[in-house]
Amino acid sequence: MMKELWIILLFLVHWHLICFAILDPVDFLALQSVRKSLEDMPGSNYFSSWDFTSDPCNFAGVYCEGEKVVALNLGDPRAGAPGLSGRLHPSIGKLTALTEFTVVPGRIMGALPESLSELKNLRFLAVSRNFISHEIPASLGELRRLRTLDLSYNQITGGLPPAIGSLPALTNVILCHNHLSGSIPSFGSQTLTRLDLKHNEFSGPIGPDSLPNSLQYLSLSWNRFSGPVDRLLPRLNRLNYLDLSLNQFTGPIPGCVFRFPITNLQLERNQFSGPVELESQVAIQTVDLSHNMLYGQVSPLFATVQNLYLNNNRFTGSVPTTFVDRLTAGNIRLLYLQHNFLTEMPMNARTEIPLSSLLCLQYNCMVLPVQTPCPINAGTQKTRPTSQCMEWKG
Repeated sequence: MMKELWIILLFLVHWHLICFAILDPVDFLALQSVRKSLEDMPGSNYFSSWDFTSDPCNFAGVYCEGEKVVALNLGDPRAGAPGLSGRLHPSIGKLTALTEFTVVPGRIMGALPESLSELKNLRFLAVSRNFISHEIPASLGELRRLRTLDLSYNQITGGLPPAIGSLPALTNVILCHNHLSGSIPSFGSQTLTRLDLKHNEFSGPIGPDSLPNSLQYLSLSWNRFSGPVDRLLPRLNRLNYLDLSLNQFTGPIPGCVFRFPITNLQLERNQFSGPVELESQVAIQTVDLSHNMLYGQVSPLFATVQNLYLNNNRFTGSVPTTFVDRLTAGNIRLLYLQHNFLTEMPMNARTEIPLSSLLCLQYNCMVLPVQTPCPINAGTQKTRPTSQCMEWKG
């Protein structure tokens, strides 16, 4: 009887070792180091399943194939769940079979480990909404299979390494809301569809061939980019989202952008100049060209836009009658023309504007035909001084 019990006990021990020693020892030790460098924030119990006396492939956020970890998702992915604190341990680089590495929003600080460059199979890298600082390691340019790079909403400084731009398989680059500076590299990936660099400190011009024509989403707002875009944008005719606002771009706005299949066109607060030349009616719902140096007459082809911001430019002449027709019919929801040099709006004081529509004509070279509410930043002066109207001829 005792012999039988010993046989059963030895079998159970052997079975336990087989079941819980499947994971590659290097990966096992790497996960232990990762665990020691991170903690659950109050309210999070993500690490409650990380019991190293059991199979690590059953840990929350750990996914294995064979004896290797292929995906590591640190933190509870549910929206609003508290995240993790601590630092990313360099041992992550020992998980050489990783194809996916993500970190949920939390309070993880410090630099990205240089050892990430050892993850040659990595396709998805997302460490967003934490407190990652220092520079992006140039060695990430060694991740030739990387498709998505999301380091958004952190405190990363320095430039964007040219090696990142040379990655051949990139489809998504999301680096918004950091403190990145300097010029951006040329992107060589012909599969890149999303580039989001908004809210950084990038500067300088963007070469006409710097971005691939595969792009569908481009957001560069809240930076200090400069120079013309009239040779760049015509190549990006697949864009369905474009935001270049709050930069220092100069020169003309190419007419082709008004034919892009987008719902919002945001080019406000730059230094664009020249007339706006349209080739056909604009089908974009919202067009914001405000706070530039555009001049010439307002094109009647803009009358099909639901929300049109042309304020704070140098437009001259009479507003086309088509605007009045569509405004009174309620087809235009917002028409901001304040702070220009317009001389006439062909409507009279009896014209009724629907309550659902907003019109502002303040501070132009005309007596206002109707009194309408304007935004506070339009000021209190109704009409531009005659001396200014005489000086500016467009």
